[in-house]
Amino acid sequence: MSGSIFGRRFTVTTWGESHGPSIGAVIDGCPAGIKLDTEMIQRDLDRRRPGRSRYASPRRETDQAQILSGVFQGHSTGTPIAILIPNQDPKSGDYDRLAAVFRPGHADYTYQQKYGIRDHRGGGRASGRETAARVAAGAVAKQLLAELGVAVSAYTYAIGEITIDPARFDPALIEANPLAMPDEEAAARAAEYLDQLAAEKDSAGGIVECIVTGMPAGVGEPVFEKLDAMLAKAVFSIGAVKAVEIGSGVQAAHMRGSEHNDWLSFAEDGSLAKQSNHAGGILGGISDGSPLKLRAYFKPTPSIGKVQQTVTEAKENVELAVTGRHDPVIVPRAVVVVEAMVALTLADYLLIGATSRIANLKRLFKP
Repeated sequence: MSGSIFGRRFTVTTWGESHGPSIGAVIDGCPAGIKLDTEMIQRDLDRRRPGRSRYASPRRETDQAQILSGVFQGHSTGTPIAILIPNQDPKSGDYDRLAAVFRPGHADYTYQQKYGIRDHRGGGRASGRETAARVAAGAVAKQLLAELGVAVSAYTYAIGEITIDPARFDPALIEANPLAMPDEEAAARAAEYLDQLAAEKDSAGGIVECIVTGMPAGVGEPVFEKLDAMLAKAVFSIGAVKAVEIGSGVQAAHMRGSEHNDWLSFAEDGSLAKQSNHAGGILGGISDGSPLKLRAYFKPTPSIGKVQQTVTEAKENVELAVTGRHDPVIVPRAVVVVEAMVALTLADYLLIGATSRIANLKRLFKP
């Protein structure tokens, strides 16, 4: 299978299946000398971990990351960092009856068409469980970014039609609230909505918003690998994402140029300031020094208890109600996954950007 490697300078390879013995990631290109906090890696994995609330799959996984290489005396060594996460609570028998059935909304049919064989146990490689490996790698990328003063923070912006109110924004609720919604009132309404859907054996979609602060200007590539294009690619690689917006996103199509243009001015200290940020911190595919802003739109969880129509490998038309352990909404656990993919992209592009000027190389290597 190709397509399991992400990045050019700071590269990540993820491996493993939902019901295999383990999953994991190999990071290559991480600079030496970064003090790596393993507790931070574990905290991010815990944010994604199933079984933490009634809005997540009850699958019981501790997701204890094991760093196998690339770290010595608490610091990165510049060699590949291998991280292993054992699978401890697979219940493969739950999927026996799905061995020859294609679940609506899943990759069952497309994997079968591509490979002629598929792991039906929880979706195999297509399972959301694969994102745990991304989160572990993303936690390393965040620590590289922190060395440069860059911070990545995401949260649940909406569940279904219930959207947070910026006037009630409370960042402390992002990790304290099981829905990762930084608005207590919106979170309460979303909880009621999800309880209603659970009673109806249905699921919900939603939106994750991600903000990056401290990003320097001048990072990105100007043509085919624009920073916004690569961020969109990274976030789109999360299985349930169906749309990505940068800055004002689709609203830009409904605005005038005089409304969308971000006016510029110099502050008293001589720094460049923008009076708005409709561009989302990126112009011409290159960061402009203002906060990066993107939104990821997630589809509803496809595994639902409602009876649906589908087909079998034997070309039979059948009805199916999916049973087992599934999330009624993907969004809260996906918040940290979005953070991870954004952090991995930015770590990669900051390293690429370091060689964009000969002056940078001269400072390092000229005697």
